[in-house]
Amino acid sequence: MSSIEDTAAPVPHGIHDAEVEQLFGAGGPLGGQVGSYRPRHSQTEMAKAIADAIAGQRTLIAEAGTGTGKTFAYLVPALLWGGKVIVSTGTKNLQDQLYLRDIPTVRKALSAPVSVALLKGRSNYVCHFHLERTLQNGRMTSRDDVGYLREISRFMKTTSSGDKAELSKVPETALIWNLVTSTRDTCFGAECQYYQDCFVMKARKEAQQADIVVVNHHLFFADVALKDTGVAELLPTANTVIFDEAHQLPETATMFFGDTVSTSQVLELCRDVLAEGLSHARDGADWAKVVSPVEKAARDLRLAFPEDIVRLAVSQIAPSSVFFPALETLRDNMDDMIAVLEKQAERAETIEQCRTRAIELSSQLDNWNGAQDKAASEDGQTYVLWVEAFTSSLQLHRTPLSIAPIFNKQREGVPRAWIFTSATLAVKNDFTHYTSQMGLWDEPAQSWPSPFDYEQQGLLYVPNNLPQPNSYEYTDAVIDAALPAIIAAGGRTFLLCTTIRAVNRAAERLREEFETRGLPFPLMVQGEAGRTELLDRFRASGNGVLIGSQSFWEGVDVRGDALSLVIIDKLPFSPPDDPVLAARIAELEKKGLNGFMHHQLPSAIINLKQGAGRLIRDESDQGVLMICDPRLISKGYGRRIWQSLPPFKRTRDIAAVEEFFIRRAELAAAADES
Repeated sequence: MSSIEDTAAPVPHGIHDAEVEQLFGAGGPLGGQVGSYRPRHSQTEMAKAIADAIAGQRTLIAEAGTGTGKTFAYLVPALLWGGKVIVSTGTKNLQDQLYLRDIPTVRKALSAPVSVALLKGRSNYVCHFHLERTLQNGRMTSRDDVGYLREISRFMKTTSSGDKAELSKVPETALIWNLVTSTRDTCFGAECQYYQDCFVMKARKEAQQADIVVVNHHLFFADVALKDTGVAELLPTANTVIFDEAHQLPETATMFFGDTVSTSQVLELCRDVLAEGLSHARDGADWAKVVSPVEKAARDLRLAFPEDIVRLAVSQIAPSSVFFPALETLRDNMDDMIAVLEKQAERAETIEQCRTRAIELSSQLDNWNGAQDKAASEDGQTYVLWVEAFTSSLQLHRTPLSIAPIFNKQREGVPRAWIFTSATLAVKNDFTHYTSQMGLWDEPAQSWPSPFDYEQQGLLYVPNNLPQPNSYEYTDAVIDAALPAIIAAGGRTFLLCTTIRAVNRAAERLREEFETRGLPFPLMVQGEAGRTELLDRFRASGNGVLIGSQSFWEGVDVRGDALSLVIIDKLPFSPPDDPVLAARIAELEKKGLNGFMHHQLPSAIINLKQGAGRLIRDESDQGVLMICDPRLISKGYGRRIWQSLPPFKRTRDIAAVEEFFIRRAELAAAADES
């Protein structure tokens, strides 16, 4: 494998074309390993382009329509010619799928002698120190936790990775995980007595030695921002970085290149200061008196906004608001607590750790300077300052206006290949929106079409006479329009909503309607169980109806008859009260651009393409995509939206939908008889 230092003469295009043709061809090695494998022109051409980018250590933006087989299109060149490769994907589920299924399949087919490692964030690995401490302290919050803790103790005796994904008996969302894993703040590093056995360190060491390392976007960017996940040491040695589900990067990077501090972090610190102070330095201070002014100040800061849920830019908070003095009080009280911790820090390493955390939180509060709504930092980067209130906590955010300059800085230096791939990066073959968000302005971008025959396989239905999406009765009108389509499809429906409120209202209505009409369709609703469990139940039911919001719009793969109808309640425009969005639009308009056409619309189209992509997952799938939003027809920009969707036949008539499903049932029956 080539080393990253080999910066020889430029590599000619097509250097690996003949090999790629042979590998992806009819008699090639992939066919022998993958039962359903068939050569696809798009997949072969995409693999050639990726092989070229890897050979020339260049950047490539690669959009691959659903069904292209993009995973194999990048894995084959990566395993053969990529050198040290980091593959970053959208979610931990996809990470596991790549590591456990896709890479082993390709590696076996190619007989490629590459080593592979999986690297997750530290909260995924059980920590020996925190597990032992929890077993001793017994600070359990529920009876379930006691049973879960027993399972985790048992798991620790047999696991070689410590990865909580391997322990299916304890739900991923169980609160006990917080007590038996470490955070950057609560890890002792080399000082820890269990350092030699640490699963986080072991995973990082394996990643450093492996040829292929599978990470996820959260981990990649947390590392670039915090230097805390083991990627920082990996990146300098990597020859190739591949981002799958790359459409998620702008949002993930924005989150990590920004800074967030919350009142719940402060309250958690106070709890730990009290516990550690009483354990190790009871005579050093009146610990309850040390923490209570800080706790009160944190709660008062939350109470500066009486409403339940609030999102405001600093400029939208009245100068006379109690928020500003409450923030000052919290900063002052934190300083007092830090002074006490400094005096007692040498009494125990856990008190020293509390002191470090307190200083870190205090400096985040200082950075969040509410003097103006946009603060230019030292590196010339512009940030948006805004607050977000939840029922019992308040978050202060400092978010970069653009990630392009920061991300470009990460890509400077040693030449390497950067591959960005997803089914949804362009708007009608135009990549401008994505490239400007990521700062990839002059980089080559290509799109490979889906091999599916959308005109024969699907129908786009936009019902008539729906009210405007902001009207009070909108979700009820969507359900009224959707019911005949759901009945025609025999259930087998995804209803994708843009808000949780719409999910809950739609669930309430459908439950009533199914009961009243005696319809036998099992209903699955986001929030009633985990995503994986809901999807398993949906597939198994064969005639279910699943209602979900954003987390079901992407990364969900249901093939065959179980899913025949995808209903989208409204076009997925970002909420207008988002302070970062407002600041970005204002910035575009300063440059004479139209914020709606250049930012909101392309974002909504890319999101809609993801939702629409749930319907047709392979060559034999057939179904109806129903988009309820009347703006698709009534607004001038509607045409740009539906032209970016797969080229389905289109209708506004429910009779055509019913006819589609009748014809489909007849064809299926005829196929069964033959």
